Amino acid sequence: MSLSTFTRSVRIECPAEKVFAWHERPGAFTRLAPPWQKLEVISQIGGIRDGARVSLRTKIGPVWVRWDVEHRNYVEGVQFRDVQLRGPFAHWEHVHRVEPVDGGRACVLTDEIKYELPFGVLGRMGGGAFARRELERLFTYRHAVTKMDLENEARYISVRPMRFLIAGASGLVGRALTAFLQTQGHTVLRLVRRATRERDEVFWNPAKGEVDPQAMRGVDGVINLSGEGVADRRWSAERKAAILRSRIDSTRTVVSAIGAVQSERLRPFVFVSASAIGIYGNRGDEVLDESAVTGSGFLADVCTAWEREAVAADALGVRVVELRTGVVLTPAGGALAKLLPVFKAGLGGRLGNGKMWMSWISLDDLVGVIYHAVLDRRCAGPVNAVAPQAVTNADFTRVLGRVLCRTAVLPVPAVVLRTVFGEMADETLLSSARVVPAKLAEAGYGFRHESVEVALHHLLGQSGSKLT
Repeated sequence: MSLSTFTRSVRIECPAEKVFAWHERPGAFTRLAPPWQKLEVISQIGGIRDGARVSLRTKIGPVWVRWDVEHRNYVEGVQFRDVQLRGPFAHWEHVHRVEPVDGGRACVLTDEIKYELPFGVLGRMGGGAFARRELERLFTYRHAVTKMDLENEARYISVRPMRFLIAGASGLVGRALTAFLQTQGHTVLRLVRRATRERDEVFWNPAKGEVDPQAMRGVDGVINLSGEGVADRRWSAERKAAILRSRIDSTRTVVSAIGAVQSERLRPFVFVSASAIGIYGNRGDEVLDESAVTGSGFLADVCTAWEREAVAADALGVRVVELRTGVVLTPAGGALAKLLPVFKAGLGGRLGNGKMWMSWISLDDLVGVIYHAVLDRRCAGPVNAVAPQAVTNADFTRVLGRVLCRTAVLPVPAVVLRTVFGEMADETLLSSARVVPAKLAEAGYGFRHESVEVALHHLLGQSGSKLT
């Protein structure tokens, strides 16, 4: 057996015991999973102590491969190791180690992997360089997330462990938020529409206004992310009705359940309800903060009705945050996931004239913003969840092409977009909203990714995302 070794280290400004404890919390595995890699957890037994196992499916090219690993050599506060029992490598063992530095005020996290590719010499010749590049990419991303999340925890060091209830926890944002809150030391309950299978699940049926009101008792914060997708298909009359109805039903059901808790002391102290910058409509070059008037169009009407339902919780003594979210960037889904294969093929280009303003936010920043909005009482009413530096579609196109080392010179005419997507094209793809996060700036939120180029480097595991 001829093993290759990969080692990568990062300094984290937290004590070693806190870094190690972070890895032991539920949600750590999900937080560290690279968003560009298709990966499904089949089962997870135990944490990271000896004998714990994780089984998952990962997609390598067009093929789904099962990967089973077992944890061994656990030394509390120092290290743990995972060993492949079955999977894509001929051999794989990964040691995670933390070592205190500077008198214990900080530590160095080191990941060391010994591996062998399948097919012996042929595997090393054909895939050795590729495997090493992918490991470099993976741990660039993992270390950035670990470092940022732990430094975030240190920033909110006085926050006590809390209980959160999330509607829409199975969605793209909900999964990331659940894992983030868990690794910050909090308990998360998830509303589900099927029979419950886990202790952290609560059944609800928003179409019928059904949810167990007891689930709200003793919950500190409720976060509603539920709603049908907006830009995933052409709008029919039925589709538009479903987009509106799903948001009204879910928000009304949550507010009703909060109100059913008789004791105000046992009610949540904050309700964060998703909305969107679509509430501003198509506004050209106008700079839009939270005081801007609402716009016109289907999405503006939907968001206005959505927020009206959420504000009803204010009368119950609950602080309400209407989170007006921009375009969420992650290769795991949404707009970026759709664009990546096109741009990687060298077929990317601006939409229409490319002058439309795109107000975006990285997924990591969005979960950070939600957490900050929960904790900071200055966040109340409408809050724009967008990065400080909006970009035009043409600029975004150039940056994405540059990050991927691809040309991006094939524009898509507006007439083609309207022909394919109809009304949805005008309200999403061709709409311009130059939104600024004024309330978040006033509340002191520190963005992880202020520029779209830094965000894309991080999300794609590239070294352009600095770990300083």
